[in-house]
Amino acid sequence: MEASSIINVLNKKLAFLSGGKDRRSGLILSIPLGCEQTNMEELSDTLDYLLSIPSEKCKARGFTVIVDGRRSQWNTVKTVVLMLQNVIPAEVSLVCVVKPDEFWDKKVTHFCFWKEKDRLGFEVILVSANKLTRYIEPSQLTDDFGGTLDYDHGDWLSKRLVFEKFTKESTSLLDELSLINDGDKSAALDKSADVLLPSFDPETVLQTGHELLSELQQRRFNVSEGGGRGGGGGPGAPTWRPMEEELLAQPQVMKLLDSLREKYTRYQEVCRQRSKRSQIHDVHAKVTQVVTWLQGPGSELLKTQRAIGDSMRAAQALQQKHEEIESQHSEWFAAYVELNQQIGALLSGGDDDDEEEAGELKALQRQLSDVCYQQAAQLESRQNVLQAAQAFHAATQELSQQLDALLGMLCADVAPADGSQIQHSLKLLEEKLQSVEVGLASLRQKGALLLEQTCNDDDDGENAAAEQRDNAQQIRDVMDDMQMRKQRCEDMVDVRRLKMLQMVQLFKCEEDALQAVDWLCELLDALLKTHVRLGDDARDTKALMDKHKKFVDVAQSTYDYGRQLLQATVVLCQSLRCATRSSGDTLPRLNRVWKQFAVSADERQHRLQLALAFHQHADVVLQDEHVEAESLDQVDASAKALLDRLSMPVIFPDGSVDTHSPHATQHDTKTTHNTLTGPLPTHACSCSNTCGRMVNYEQR
Repeated sequence: MEASSIINVLNKKLAFLSGGKDRRSGLILSIPLGCEQTNMEELSDTLDYLLSIPSEKCKARGFTVIVDGRRSQWNTVKTVVLMLQNVIPAEVSLVCVVKPDEFWDKKVTHFCFWKEKDRLGFEVILVSANKLTRYIEPSQLTDDFGGTLDYDHGDWLSKRLVFEKFTKESTSLLDELSLINDGDKSAALDKSADVLLPSFDPETVLQTGHELLSELQQRRFNVSEGGGRGGGGGPGAPTWRPMEEELLAQPQVMKLLDSLREKYTRYQEVCRQRSKRSQIHDVHAKVTQVVTWLQGPGSELLKTQRAIGDSMRAAQALQQKHEEIESQHSEWFAAYVELNQQIGALLSGGDDDDEEEAGELKALQRQLSDVCYQQAAQLESRQNVLQAAQAFHAATQELSQQLDALLGMLCADVAPADGSQIQHSLKLLEEKLQSVEVGLASLRQKGALLLEQTCNDDDDGENAAAEQRDNAQQIRDVMDDMQMRKQRCEDMVDVRRLKMLQMVQLFKCEEDALQAVDWLCELLDALLKTHVRLGDDARDTKALMDKHKKFVDVAQSTYDYGRQLLQATVVLCQSLRCATRSSGDTLPRLNRVWKQFAVSADERQHRLQLALAFHQHADVVLQDEHVEAESLDQVDASAKALLDRLSMPVIFPDGSVDTHSPHATQHDTKTTHNTLTGPLPTHACSCSNTCGRMVNYEQR
């Protein structure tokens, strides 16, 4: 019988074992009767349960039963005493019926228990509560009977329920653990078999047992040290040991705990071994799954991605596809890392004598690592190829744009305004050509790297080799095409460079021709404004004539230089197939200035010649003492010719008159002949010296 099955009856406290003992060390069984009628069936069940608790050794000492009838009817007490005969006649040594002080005195004579001792099998005494200590020590009585023994029925019942629950669960758990442990040897061959789980949690049962044992030991220690509340035993009194092995089976709890710990330790080892076998089985299955995918679908995905694309956009699309493949592989690589850690943990936590399992795990680890590293290397190689392809296509695109820009510049018409603009355009053209050369060198470098990357593929399949050849041919074709385009542009650049240099030369010739015109204008202006002296004598006039000849030679050289430049512009324009630029204002202006200069120079030459003739005739007259009339006539004629020449203006071929020429008027001529002294007019200053000599001559 278990307490849990009659918990409602036990809660009524119809009877209890307080733990107290009589002087014979027999247990004291207390039956407190109340005012209400006692249910004898429930009391019988309670007594049966309580009597099942002590050990046989404890039962052999007999029980002292205290029937508390102070609040009950006599008939109820008598019924209870008689019931003890049927329930525990052999175990009862003494029955103490606690009577009221006055109520039962007249009725005792009607039924004498002592006369029924032989029939009942135990002695029955009627005693008041204050005289109960004659038979039982106060330290063994509860406070209901004036004793000092602590007893809490609710606490006892809860502890009893815990004890019975622990006993039941631990016993069942021991049987199940024994069955599991014994069956592990046969189950070891079947690696896929699951470990049987016990009905109760071993940790919980062990914790309950330890708490129960600790509670029992603590209570025993406290009572043993204090001797119960009040210490009524005194020296020489029998030692009271409530909750001893006969009452609460403390050794039974300890024994169950020891057995349970032993079985549970063995069970844990079985679970560990079975878990390890299960883990190895799972690891093997997962490794097989990872290897199968990497060598199967994973490799097939990589085999379908060998192209390098024909443009930057195509290469970027291939890169995106490769990233998707890498994303799919990353899940399996993560599984590889996890499996590698699991294998490492199994190897580090395994037994030294289990070499077979260790060898199997190491083989799985090597296989998994080899396959994963091989696949990772292929992914990295493909990534390198795609990066090189993107760099190659980017260089190709940039070079193509540079060639297009250069070609556009070459195809555009050249219509510069001056030579500096042509120089700037030529410099820009050279810079673009240099950029193209640098871009082509970069393209060749990146193409060589891409060729190297594509040839590093370890796949020896026929399809792979064919795709490698196609990729290599595509790379070479692109580089050859860029080389041909660059060569065509170089040829066009050479032509454009020559044309632009000719244009520079053309502008230079035109600029120099204009400079020659300016120089010739300056020479003409100097001739008209500053070259006016005719000399003081024949020698001085001859020097002026020599100087004039050199001055004319300089002007002639300048004019010839300008003509040559303008002829060169005609040739350059014909070569450049453009309109003759020199047919504009420069050539007519040059010719006009030169004609003006030639007329002025001739006039200057004639005047110098007349001045020289005059000075020579005058010198003859002035040197001879006897002057002949003919000599005087010659002097007079040469002077008049000179004066007449000076009075005439210089008329240019276009009909214009030189306003700066220092010619003499008729008034000036009269002044020269009639007034031999006095200042000359300012506009006749150029012939002042000649007129002076004429005055001297007339004075002679």
